[in-house]
Amino acid sequence: MSRPLYKTVIFDVDSTLAAIEGIDWLAALRGAEVARECEELTARAMAGEMPLEAVYTRRLERIRPTAAELLQLANAYQHAIEPGARELIFELHAARVHVHLLSGGLRPSIIPLALQLGVAADRVHAVSLAQHADGTFSLLDGEQPLATQQGKPLTVQRLQLRTPVAMVGDGSTDAAVRGVVDCFFAYTRVARREKVVAVADAEAPSFEALRELLFT
Repeated sequence: MSRPLYKTVIFDVDSTLAAIEGIDWLAALRGAEVARECEELTARAMAGEMPLEAVYTRRLERIRPTAAELLQLANAYQHAIEPGARELIFELHAARVHVHLLSGGLRPSIIPLALQLGVAADRVHAVSLAQHADGTFSLLDGEQPLATQQGKPLTVQRLQLRTPVAMVGDGSTDAAVRGVVDCFFAYTRVARREKVVAVADAEAPSFEALRELLFT
């Protein structure tokens, strides 16, 4: 019988648990020009060419999503779950491994996905927005570390998780956690970024391959 190698496993959401980038998905609702602009900014940030804080509010100001659109994105996340993700998370829970979601995505859209996967809301760490008078969102709701390049390692340190800890993600903000977790695995089925793979302890091109890294 296989047993887990880690007591806590942290998953990124966009392009890891789900095969979409949430803010890019919202940008597509605003037409081709806004979509192209936001996709380019996201790609540069995830490749480590620009710090996340340099693009985060810039993208949101172009999109200004409504509450209804954030719910639409929640639905899109649930339909874009990566093959094997649900089964692996259920297996981790059955083995009493703590599962956390750590994302620079938008919390209202990620919570329904987390609940579908059996991850409690207090183990979802994402970005909260403040609402404008016109009902749209583009402002960060106070301090939001996960909207910055170093927000993920800072958040992991604050959480005081059960060790050993593994982090799974695809982008430069995920790779930044490498120094504060025991292992960082680059998930590459959706997006493979050479700079991220280069610093990872191992590469997982699927959730089946990831399972082999998380269990004996």
